[in-house]
Amino acid sequence: MAPEKITTISPTTNKPVVERQGLSDAELAQLPKTAHQTFQAWSKTPLEERQRVVKNALTILTDRQDDLAAELTEQMGRPISYASKEVATAILRGEYMLKISDEALKDTPGEPQEGFKRWIKKAPLGPVLVLFAWNYPYLILANSLFPALLAGNSVILKPSPQTPTIVERVNEIFLEAGLPRGVIQYFHCGDFSTIEKVVQSPEINLVCFTGSVAGGLAVQKAAAGRVDCKVGLELGGNDPAYVRPDVDVDWAADEIVDGAVFNSGQSCCSLERVYVHQDIHDNFIKAVQKVLSNYKLGDPREKSTNVGPVISKAAKERVQSHIDDAVSKGAKDATPSNSSFESPPADGNYVKPTLLTGCNHTMKVMRDETFGPTIPVQSVSSDAEAVKFMNDSQFGLTASIWTKDVQKGQQLAEDVEAGTVFVNRADYPSPDLAWTGWKDSGKGQTLSVFGFDQFVRLKSYHVKDYPAK
Repeated sequence: MAPEKITTISPTTNKPVVERQGLSDAELAQLPKTAHQTFQAWSKTPLEERQRVVKNALTILTDRQDDLAAELTEQMGRPISYASKEVATAILRGEYMLKISDEALKDTPGEPQEGFKRWIKKAPLGPVLVLFAWNYPYLILANSLFPALLAGNSVILKPSPQTPTIVERVNEIFLEAGLPRGVIQYFHCGDFSTIEKVVQSPEINLVCFTGSVAGGLAVQKAAAGRVDCKVGLELGGNDPAYVRPDVDVDWAADEIVDGAVFNSGQSCCSLERVYVHQDIHDNFIKAVQKVLSNYKLGDPREKSTNVGPVISKAAKERVQSHIDDAVSKGAKDATPSNSSFESPPADGNYVKPTLLTGCNHTMKVMRDETFGPTIPVQSVSSDAEAVKFMNDSQFGLTASIWTKDVQKGQQLAEDVEAGTVFVNRADYPSPDLAWTGWKDSGKGQTLSVFGFDQFVRLKSYHVKDYPAK
């Protein structure tokens, strides 16, 4: 069978912008074997040398972030005024993981015992397959790539067909930084059967997948027949916010619109449903309308644009279907008048940032992952009712509580079922805190000192002194 042809369609113009070729069966079969060979040497490379290579790569990434950002805008449509910030944030994550790598990877001593030396080593795991999404490709890749390499593993990367050049740039940068050739490899594909073959290769010891729940389940199923292959999943979210009655509504509205609409709402941790206390509901809606009236929907290549297109025609149709479903069930489209919303560029996949009021849990926007620039709002009568609705979801990635009473916010956070809970903030994975999903939002974790755990295996040493004669 001929190698697969992969075409990237610009969400801004709906025209092809990049074409790549898949691998032949023989080339694909060789990837894990090469990864195993390069792992043998890289795993024995001192940590100090691995750290040096990563540090060099971060410096090169910093120098090239504007060029990398321009590719992001072309391939996935994020406004150019924001695109470089993703690369900068990925660099910050890498710098943090580098900083803590000595502590995270050090040996753990056993209990002292005369005549014995006993300790636990965190040994490199082996070849790692990283399957990552298009919406924040550098950030998502940083979560796995840096700890994997620092821990001594080789890596095979499979990008989304929407952002294919990411792996090519990253590979170039690490080779220039001094990484031995073959420690990072990559392949392009859009057919899951190709991915399945690599997942099932006996040389692969870990698969890190970021994407949809359906995709994660398919990867997990592909690896299910192997004991020696771990799977880490970073999946979807339907992240709630609760606005308590004590907040400054203008401030809260500005923050929540940003958390819901940034990157056209295409983030697993964007705000997808908002519960507002009935005492401030109407004032909050007016404040959100004021904020939205100053946003600009348009061509992401223009520096004045706040919101660009969604990734595809299919995504546009899905988002609009969620909006239509809500309106058909009694919600009101309360989006303010905004000339850019009414007449976006004709060629792209544009969806106006949409404010919906009168929402409830019969509607798709409150139960499913919309992954678009929507702000569905439901009025609640109490803290308890808000927490009940926040937890009424198959997802549990992040949640946020907005209040002047920070202590009360922390108390409510204890009852919220999510891997990350924010008080007076949203949509920000911090490198020093574990990034982990509850429920259908995933399993395993990245970032923080715990972010190294899935990239190592434990090896206990029990050494007894030789008896004296």
